[in-house]
Amino acid sequence: MELGIFSFVENTVNDAGIKRSPTERIHDLLEEAKLADELGLDVYGIGEHHREEYVASSPATLLAATAAITKNIKLTSTVTVLGSDDPVRVYQQFSSVDLISKGRAEITVGRGSFIESFPLFGYDLADYETLFEEKLGLLLQINENERVKWEGKHRPAINDLPVFPRAHQPKLPIWRAVGGTPKSAYITGALGIPMALAIIGGYPKQFKQMADIHRQGANDHDQPVPKLSINSHGLITEDSQSARDIAFPSFKRMMDKIGSERGWPPMSRAQFDASTELEGANFIGSPQEIIDKIMYQHEIFGHDRFLMQMSVGSVPQDVMLKSIELFATKVAPVIRQELNS
Repeated sequence: MELGIFSFVENTVNDAGIKRSPTERIHDLLEEAKLADELGLDVYGIGEHHREEYVASSPATLLAATAAITKNIKLTSTVTVLGSDDPVRVYQQFSSVDLISKGRAEITVGRGSFIESFPLFGYDLADYETLFEEKLGLLLQINENERVKWEGKHRPAINDLPVFPRAHQPKLPIWRAVGGTPKSAYITGALGIPMALAIIGGYPKQFKQMADIHRQGANDHDQPVPKLSINSHGLITEDSQSARDIAFPSFKRMMDKIGSERGWPPMSRAQFDASTELEGANFIGSPQEIIDKIMYQHEIFGHDRFLMQMSVGSVPQDVMLKSIELFATKVAPVIRQELNS
């Protein structure tokens, strides 16, 4: 199993009511990525958002900076909001990251959990679903062929034109991020595309049907079994109580902000603590608790990759770096040994 971390480059006030400047936040991000690489984690991801709480409207730019200071770690978006972007530019940006990193770039595309980018770039939300599916088809074609002949509804046609630069890899790995929509999971499998399944609430075992549907889509269309990633929130400290005590205030600020927009009730401490138990969604606790939880979920999903978002809200940078260290040095070696044996 590949193990890694991802970030939306959250930049909210901390417990003292202090907010970092965007410059400080980005340089902290680069410090996190460099440490993850040096300690041997497999994947580092940055997700796209166009909101005040995040400094990540351009993941490819940040991943290019990360590529220049890392050596081995894979670099992916988590996610690229493809419906409000142009597939030609997405390919060009990530092929450039691939050239800088000498073959470590990936793209994870999705429809996005927020909608701000659609009016920002002049797209009609009524086309939310068809925009994504059409643009995904074009991106896959560009990834396969240097010259592209394509026609669709939402973008001007491309009449046998080349797309440059080409990636260092023969083809860029393209994943699709999916929330809780079975249709999306099935289409992803039918296309033979790896799926990143976001589990940030509820009980993970309830999401097993999504993994099964993904594999069924592949089987029905004679595709090889595609890879599966589980992406979840988390934070690791030496003991479980400190992990919960540190994580709760920042998690609550961020989730309550989103919840106020979507009609969710405020998060209680009891709800938060329940989510950190073995069968809950959040990976917050001691290294042993995280090991147990990854192995528990692997029995459910048989997944190939696990990514943890440690920056839900703003936790202190020293806590963030320690969490990455514990993941890489205390959790990852045990998981790899267990699965290899």
